[in-house]
Amino acid sequence: MTEYKKTLNLPQTTFPMRANLSQNEPKMLVFWKEINAYQAMIEANAGAREYVLHDGPPYANGHIHLGTALNKVLKDIIVKSRNMQGLRAEYVPGWDCHGLPIELKVEQEFKLKQKAVSTLEIRRRCREYAWKYLDIQREEFKRLGVFGAWDDPYMTMKPAYEAATARELGRFMAKGAVVRNKKPVHWCCSCETALAEAEVEYAEHSSPSIYVAFPLNDPKLDEIFPGADCSNASIVIWTTTPWTIPDNMAVAVHPDFSYALVRVAGQCFIVAEELAAKLQETFGWQEPEVVGKATGQQLEGLQAGHPFYDRPSPVVLASYVTLEAGTGCVHTAPGHGRDDYETGLRYGLETLSPLDDRGCFYTQTEMVGGLNVFDANPKVIEILTQSRRLLAQERITHFYPHCWRCNKPVIFRATMQWFISMQADDLRGKALHEIDENVRWIPSWGRERIHNMIANRPDWCISRQRNWGVPIVALICGDCGHTYTDSDWVFSVVDRFADHERGADYWFEASLEEVAPQGLACPDCGSANWEKEDDILDVWFDSGTSFAAVLEQRPECRFPADLYLEGSDQHRGWFHSSLLASVGSRGVAPYKAVLTHGYVVDANGRKMSKSVGNVVAPQEIIKQFGAEILRLWVASEDYQDDVRISTETLNRLVDAYRRIRNTCRFLLGNLFDFRPAEHAVDLEQMPPLDRFAMDLFARRHARIVEAYEQYEFHKVFHTLHNMCVTDLSAFYLDIVKDRLYVSGTDSLDRRSAQTVLWRLLEGLLADMAPVLSFTAEEVYQHLPEEYRAGSSSVFGLRFQADAAGKMSSEERQAWETVVQVRAEVTKAIEPVRKSGVVGHSLATEVILYAHEDLLEVLRSMSSMLREVFIVSKVTVKPESDAPGDAFISQDVSGLRIGVASAPGEKCPRCWVFSEELAPGAGTGEDMTMPFIGPSEVCPRCQAALEGR
Repeated sequence: MTEYKKTLNLPQTTFPMRANLSQNEPKMLVFWKEINAYQAMIEANAGAREYVLHDGPPYANGHIHLGTALNKVLKDIIVKSRNMQGLRAEYVPGWDCHGLPIELKVEQEFKLKQKAVSTLEIRRRCREYAWKYLDIQREEFKRLGVFGAWDDPYMTMKPAYEAATARELGRFMAKGAVVRNKKPVHWCCSCETALAEAEVEYAEHSSPSIYVAFPLNDPKLDEIFPGADCSNASIVIWTTTPWTIPDNMAVAVHPDFSYALVRVAGQCFIVAEELAAKLQETFGWQEPEVVGKATGQQLEGLQAGHPFYDRPSPVVLASYVTLEAGTGCVHTAPGHGRDDYETGLRYGLETLSPLDDRGCFYTQTEMVGGLNVFDANPKVIEILTQSRRLLAQERITHFYPHCWRCNKPVIFRATMQWFISMQADDLRGKALHEIDENVRWIPSWGRERIHNMIANRPDWCISRQRNWGVPIVALICGDCGHTYTDSDWVFSVVDRFADHERGADYWFEASLEEVAPQGLACPDCGSANWEKEDDILDVWFDSGTSFAAVLEQRPECRFPADLYLEGSDQHRGWFHSSLLASVGSRGVAPYKAVLTHGYVVDANGRKMSKSVGNVVAPQEIIKQFGAEILRLWVASEDYQDDVRISTETLNRLVDAYRRIRNTCRFLLGNLFDFRPAEHAVDLEQMPPLDRFAMDLFARRHARIVEAYEQYEFHKVFHTLHNMCVTDLSAFYLDIVKDRLYVSGTDSLDRRSAQTVLWRLLEGLLADMAPVLSFTAEEVYQHLPEEYRAGSSSVFGLRFQADAAGKMSSEERQAWETVVQVRAEVTKAIEPVRKSGVVGHSLATEVILYAHEDLLEVLRSMSSMLREVFIVSKVTVKPESDAPGDAFISQDVSGLRIGVASAPGEKCPRCWVFSEELAPGAGTGEDMTMPFIGPSEVCPRCQAALEGR
């Protein structure tokens, strides 16, 4: 018996079947560093149009988590795919280094107390802490296979960056858009600082809910409610912050609401008419009687009295009063609420907020002095009870603002702060115009979300009462509080930041005499008693000015950026602050498009939490599965919604990865003796099946490129996976194995198939490289040198500009019909195979009975059907010839299929049954010359043997 296996062209490759990703990926990182793969990728597009993805800086605190891993991998996919499209897309990673979390960690680690250690020492320790975690995170991001300028990132604590940030504030000052006022802002009593909107999170909180009667002894009551006895009247308010009652300055009503004067047991109470019935139940009123009605407009100006202090609380008008809860009458404390503050401005009310930084009432505050605000709640309730002003109380659970750093409840507290006005230079209007007209929001709902935030936000509080950040360069008159912010002077001071070894430390090191203009007198009071401002800038102003510090300064960047990409929470964070900072100084948005991703959640859609025990660290996934599987997870999910992760999900992706890897291995193995320059077959010379495969790949490739362009990476993954599993493994590769293994080594049939495989592999590597970077590079390095087109890395490849098979629509339609029929043939053969009549599809003959148009198509393709169906013989007949037991297709109209044993004998070399076997070759060491042996092979195999 001839050893025909030795005469076959079986695959040969050193590319391993097992990936061993977690062990081999670090080796690939070393290789990329040695060849400087990132720079090579960029330089391959020298002179091309730039594409700028600007990195939103992660905070230099702690290890990376799955959310930051998701974010960085998404950015890496975009940067790599844009480069493979032929654009010059560089990636400058950045870090947000200033701010409260680091300062608190430093205080905790070194047991520092803010008052006991100098500002400069705190800043030095904070800088060291930020550097430590910046280096840790940098290595963790690199381990993910993320390319970028890792040796030259931007950092908000670099001197040049700090100078740029302070200079941007100077630009706002030059426009008169920065003011220092006493206004209520979110205040964290634990962190002892003001908070930005983006630093406040809402969580469930239990609060006391109280109803308080403010006495009304105003003679105007008799005019408003004629005929009613108003001698013992009160106006009733509701609040969930009893501690603010000591600072009450007014009671607000809606001008258009109807208010009822309700008499109960000799007392009268004013409440909103619509809420009177509900309040009757709350207060337990017996037989209440409405003795008068008036609009809020009529009540304006009434003088109520404070419930326990000897001062008036006038009735004022406010459109924000609602009937959703409470009494329709709103307790107003201008020092503890934005709406209250605005009302206070209109009515000239005092902005009273006698609290220290820890949230404790000043000791001289009557009745509550020295108490923390939350401890004051029961004290205030006790006072109101004793004065018989408390009508009802209960506890409610509601969403309440918390500090996102320490997770403790925050308060509104009026303090002297620096603000950027939303009205100055029409900042709000210009920002809304940019949002609506000049920025692409992906997903589209992002536009409305940030539009509403900007439309309704207050002035931007940019000052913080901490140490680690960029100082607000300003002088304050110690006698009258006037501020000096001359822009030329500010710029001259800021220039010294850039030249100083520790940047903005200069402001804290320099004496007043070094920074203040000589002989400067206060224009308001004439004093020369100046003080340097101690406050630092909101860190969101830090990161929000990255367009000025990075995009406008670094040669590989430009302003505005093509894309900002962060989590959806950044509509109120970095997207928000960047927009205001850029529009305020440049008049335009700093980005052309904004793309957001969701949060990472567990399999049940729950947010990851240490208390729940469902936190998964990316380091654990990398150790178990490899970074490649983590990257595949990022690409496989529709990240614009919350992204789920679980062991089951990762295991499914491992299976998908294995299929893609095996496809690459098959392609490599069957190209072992193929040299494109010598063996490539022109498209016009290819058999029709190969041209269809080229056309099919071209369409899949176009879909992948479009998905990359639209940031729809889940479509990239599914198209890649389906192409490997369905289009290739289950269709084309399954069919051409016969040609690749059996046909003559240099035959047109084999070289044509190899040409297709070569083009498929080249295109597949480019298509998968942005996502499966490690594997694409591994495959690429297993290619012969001549395949690599002079590039040391797979990232030197570019998406194929013209991968089209140039197939007519009629021919393509005919092939798509054949593909459908092939699936039906497989169904028809299966029961025959299971019954034992045949053992393999090659042992069958298939008779196709087709109706009219289908019959015409199948007859035109009949010479190729045996190969496509992987059977030994195919006959095409009219549907009317079909016997009664023929398989009836449910998916292809007008098709019936007969299956029989193939006629002739099985060729021992190719296993195809043939009715004309020829003498075969015998066994022997020298297989270069055919010779007659006892077995026989088919004519195709005989020709292949004779050609060896």
